[in-house]
Amino acid sequence: MEQITNTILMVRPVAFRMNEQTAVNNYFQEDLKDEDVNERAQKEFDDFVSKLRKVGVNVIVVDDKPEDDTPDSIFPNNWVSFHQNGNIGLYPMFAVNRRKERRMEYFARLEEEGFKIKNVIDYTGAEEDDVFLEGTGSLLLDRVNRKAYCALSPRADEDLLIEFCEDFEFTPVIFNANQDVDGKRKAIYHTNVMMCLAEDFAVICLESIDNGKERKNVLKHLKEDGKEVIKITEAQMHEFAGNMLQVKGAFDKKYLVMSSRAHKSLTDEQVKNIEKHCEILSSDLDVIETCGGGSARCMMAEVFLPKA
Repeated sequence: MEQITNTILMVRPVAFRMNEQTAVNNYFQEDLKDEDVNERAQKEFDDFVSKLRKVGVNVIVVDDKPEDDTPDSIFPNNWVSFHQNGNIGLYPMFAVNRRKERRMEYFARLEEEGFKIKNVIDYTGAEEDDVFLEGTGSLLLDRVNRKAYCALSPRADEDLLIEFCEDFEFTPVIFNANQDVDGKRKAIYHTNVMMCLAEDFAVICLESIDNGKERKNVLKHLKEDGKEVIKITEAQMHEFAGNMLQVKGAFDKKYLVMSSRAHKSLTDEQVKNIEKHCEILSSDLDVIETCGGGSARCMMAEVFLPKA
């Protein structure tokens, strides 16, 4: 089993804007009210893809369809996950207008690229019961140690998480993570906003796990698996410093991918701790972060499928 991959699926946006349907519980979103917001997001997307390809990451870019009006299609990791045994997970989405993002033709594209698909395990029927689990936004997968870290929220249901863990053979590590919103503690919408799991380390906002027992349990699991724990503050989390992904470039060189905003928020010591393990690759994603409420990690669906 491998924790990181060289192949990423990314969806180029055509109708990007602040999604009013997700803003109800994604407290990172703001409306720029800017007519050329989609063009600006496309430029950020293209520059980001170019930087990844430059270091040898295999980026498979697929195009969104304008007629579907899917403002969040740039974040495919929420509706799909790809696994080394050839299985694909298909996930139920909280926002109705995000459900159209699930496109089977993308799987055909992966098969054209030489990847082998065995089964699609489909959880999308849970939408009828208003039950959600938004892919690797909700699930932080330790693929080597077979653990699924999950912060419960309106978009991450505990029973469905357990069902996923039974199907894919992961052990659930369940907790609650909150952020300050107008003086109240409210659930963080996705686990991957407050936590990043790399091969030998984890970047995590422990401050967001209010319950001491839950915090200790998460730390126990990370430490027993030999992960160096790099802590970030809640303020840094709001700069998307938890929304990072480790990938492999040419010659298996490792990179921790993040936005420029996340990179700037890190202290010298945090940077030094990350760079002990891998190089940092960052790109300007300001428009995507501001309107979409997601960052670099959300834009990349990791492909672990076997080659045919």
